Amino acid sequence: MNKLEELDISKFLPHRAPFLMVDKVLTLDDTHVSTSFYIKPDCIFIDNQVFNEIGLVENAAQTCSSIVGKSYFDDDDLEGKGTKLIGFISAIKKVSITDHPSIGKTIISTAVLKSRFDTEQYSICTLNCEIHEEDKELLSCEMNLFIQEVK
Repeated sequence: MNKLEELDISKFLPHRAPFLMVDKVLTLDDTHVSTSFYIKPDCIFIDNQVFNEIGLVENAAQTCSSIVGKSYFDDDDLEGKGTKLIGFISAIKKVSITDHPSIGKTIISTAVLKSRFDTEQYSICTLNCEIHEEDKELLSCEMNLFIQEVK
């Protein structure tokens, strides 16, 4: 089992149920991430038995934030003992939603860092993200995130 399989996502992302839209981090480095999310019937973003647009965008944002969030953790401590982050979508430059996954499906989200600006207080970054269900693309977007460590 690798470190990512052992990762407690609730310690890595600031989100909590019912707003946590990522189950597992599958791959993660300084510029790329992939995550998975199993869509349950009690998910707050279910409309007419499908995961809605807001849920897809939130899943993309949480996936994207993992790349920048990783820099606040030591490589041997991906659970970030004592580290707390907050993050916001500061802009969505482009978004295309072509379909919606149904309850009981697992989506895979991948993100790539395009640019990043860091200060001592915060990070601002631009990322591209795609969400797929099997071979079908559901969402593609470009967004800006603002991420800050809470001390």
